Amino acid sequence: MNVSKALNKKAFTLIELLIVIIIMGVVYNLAITNFAKLSKGDTKVSLSNLRSYLASIPHDKSVKLLCFDECQACDIYVDDVKSRTIEGLLNKDVRSYRYEFNYGYTEAEKDVFFDDNDVEKDICFSYKVDKKGVGDQILVEFKNKFYDLGSYIKKTPVYSSLDDAQEVKDNLAKEVMR
Repeated sequence: MNVSKALNKKAFTLIELLIVIIIMGVVYNLAITNFAKLSKGDTKVSLSNLRSYLASIPHDKSVKLLCFDECQACDIYVDDVKSRTIEGLLNKDVRSYRYEFNYGYTEAEKDVFFDDNDVEKDICFSYKVDKKGVGDQILVEFKNKFYDLGSYIKKTPVYSSLDDAQEVKDNLAKEVMR
């Protein structure tokens, strides 16, 4: 009898086993969900991290972000092949500027794009990163902030006005000319 009582005390009840299995299932589900998010690279894309995000995508020639029409959705092209679409990054109010030494910042011309059927599409915004990780040298105005996407050595500088960005770029140009 003592052996029988000892065996009963070491055994788990069916309810205890079910509870352990449920807990293991929940932990497993949470771990797999988080791992899947990490492997997909679900990074929230913004103008502050756009250059580094595009540069992190494996490519041989270039990675382009092309936003069409009203800029509601932007397509990422890896080596000229559409890879994915990002929604909600920009809207029609985005403006791009290029720096010219003698004139300062001037509004950049829009790129031309032809789809697979050779139909021209209106580009609202474009940005390209080459195979070395160097992006287009532009300043982007969006929601009353100015993002200097031309800086590829450090984090994207953000300015509160075009004049602030102009002053920094002019000082840099003067420093280079010395």
